[in-house]
Amino acid sequence: MTHQVHAFEPPERFVAGTVGPPGERTFFLQARGGGRLVSVSLEKVQVSLLAEKLEELLAEAQRRFGVQLPEAAPPTGGDNEPLDTPVDEEFRVGTLGLAFDVDTATVVIEAIAVGEAEVEVELGDADDDADEEPDEPDDDLDRLRVRLTPEATREFIERAKRVVNAGRPPCPLCGQPLDPAGHLCPRNNGYHR
Repeated sequence: MTHQVHAFEPPERFVAGTVGPPGERTFFLQARGGGRLVSVSLEKVQVSLLAEKLEELLAEAQRRFGVQLPEAAPPTGGDNEPLDTPVDEEFRVGTLGLAFDVDTATVVIEAIAVGEAEVEVELGDADDDADEEPDEPDDDLDRLRVRLTPEATREFIERAKRVVNAGRPPCPLCGQPLDPAGHLCPRNNGYHR
C-alpha cells in the first residue's frame, strides 16, 4: 500500500486550530508552505498533550544540549488568524511523534494517520514466532512531518494552549464542560446547573 509523507522543513505556517462552535469543534493541525496546504484532524486531548510534550522537549533540549530557548510568547501575541481555507482533512491522526535534531537545533513533529495496523498489533496472537521481526505498525500510513525552530515551536505551543482553552468553560463542581443552557451535573444530584 502506498503512503504519502507531507514534509514541511520548515513550513511557512504550522498551527493548531478548530472548525465549528464550542462543544462541536473539530481540531486540526495545519501546515502551509511551498504552495501546499495540509490539514489533519485530531482530538482535543492530542493537541493539549502535544503542547505539553513540546514544552518538555524544549526544556530537555536546553538542559542536555544547551539550546537557547526563546522567552514564552505573550498570550495575545503570535498567530491568531483562523485556519487557512479550504480545510480538507488529509487524514485523522492516530500517533504523534516528537524528536529534537541536535545537528540543526530543530524540533521534528510527526503526525501519523490512524491505521488498521495498530489494531492488528494489539490483537496479535501470542503464539507468533518470536524470531520474526514485527513490522512497524505505521510503515504504510500517511504522515505529516514538520521541522520547527525553537522559536516557532514556542509560538505553536502558545497558540495550541489558547485553542484548547477557548472551548466551553468547565463546571466548577464536576469539571465537565458547560453548555450554554447548562448541564446535568452529577455532583449536583443530577439537577440542571
